[in-house]
Amino acid sequence: MSGGMTSNRPYLLRALYDWISNNDMTPHILVDAGFNGVDVPEQAVQKGKVILNIDNAAVHELEMGNEWLTFSARFSGRQHAVSVPLEAVLAIYSKENGQGMMFAQDDEPLTPTDPDISPDKPPRRSHLTIVK
Repeated sequence: MSGGMTSNRPYLLRALYDWISNNDMTPHILVDAGFNGVDVPEQAVQKGKVILNIDNAAVHELEMGNEWLTFSARFSGRQHAVSVPLEAVLAIYSKENGQGMMFAQDDEPLTPTDPDISPDKPPRRSHLTIVK
């Protein structure tokens, strides 16, 4: 990454997890199940994606590092160790009201050398959408 900065995704993910939990809501994540390294039960995958409840009441040993999210949980009565590279997390939101955040597929910060940025060009519109 230019500028030597690390991805902001792990920090945003942890902050939003805390915000959702502190408001007595249930944090869920939307994951690209086809992303390299994603280990989730096959039966939980729908249309290449999986929604995971990561509330403390639903999972054991939740760890949100700077590159991976891991936990253990029961799926259809069977224990499964789940591991998700943070780059595969598409969104985190509250189950109850849908408030949260979608993540860009590319965390690279925009730099002044980006050819799409120039004083005579309007900035690109955001591709983020509201998760309901």
